[in-house]
This record gives sequence, structure tokens and C-alpha cells, in this order.
Amino acid sequence: MKGIVIYDTSYGNTKTIAEAIAETVKESGIEVDLFDVKDLKKLSAKDYNFLVLGSPTRFGTMSFAIRGFLGKVESEEWMNKPFTAFDTENPENIEKEQGRAAEKIAANLRDKNMNQLLPVLKAVVFGAKGPLKEGEIERTKEYARKLAIKLKEQKV
Repeated sequence: MKGIVIYDTSYGNTKTIAEAIAETVKESGIEVDLFDVKDLKKLSAKDYNFLVLGSPTRFGTMSFAIRGFLGKVESEEWMNKPFTAFDTENPENIEKEQGRAAEKIAANLRDKNMNQLLPVLKAVVFGAKGPLKEGEIERTKEYARKLAIKLKEQKV
């Protein structure tokens, strides 16, 4: 089983969350590639069993780079493959339910007939540039452990 974690980052916080997810899933014995969306040249669904996609929340939505990537994801290639989505955003947006990057990513992937394994992960960042809220890395690792269990249960 092999998956890919793809992220975009503005100030490094989303990258930190993506790295925590990839490292934790790897620790469970699942092979994972990690890419900044800007460095991803070509992606073939044949090479991967699952997708994890994350973005900072910018103006209430996903980054332009992630939106562009989603436009290139072919429904036929990724159909029925599992995914999960995450974002980083400030606590005020989460409380007001104004930040919706991860939810919009998940909706887009569901529209491509992919299977969402877990609810979206929303990692809290203070201010526009961070830092991440204390405890977010451990919370992310717990999320990734749950993801690994789900993947193994489904024998993806």
C-alpha cells in the first residue's frame, strides 16, 4: 500500500502538519510520498492507493495552487480511492465556521467519486503566519494514526 500527501503552504505551518501526517502513517508501516504541490510535476493514480490533501485557509478557501491541482485530478483515475483532507486556519474562523479550505477540498474529491475516510482535520494557527497552536502536532499525529488504522482495515 502506498499513498501520497500533497500540501501547499504559505508560512510553513501546513507543511509541518503534512510532514506529521506522512511520518506517522509511515511509522504504521504504510509507504507514503510527501510533496509540496508546487513541486509536483506529474501524478498518476496508478502509483498510489490513497491521497491526503491539505491547504492553508486563505480568504475562507483553499489556496490557488491546491485549487489548480484539484482541477487536474481525473475522476476516472482516482474513483473509489480513499482520501482525507486538512487545512490550517486561525481559531476565530473555525469558531465562526468561516474557514472552509479542508471542507471544500473534501467536497471536490467526493465529487470525483473518491471515498473520504475521516472527517477533515483543521489545525489551528495563530495569526496569518503562525505559530501552530500548542498540541496541534500531537493532535495531527493522532489523526494520522486513525487514518493508518482505517487504511489497513480497508486493505486499500
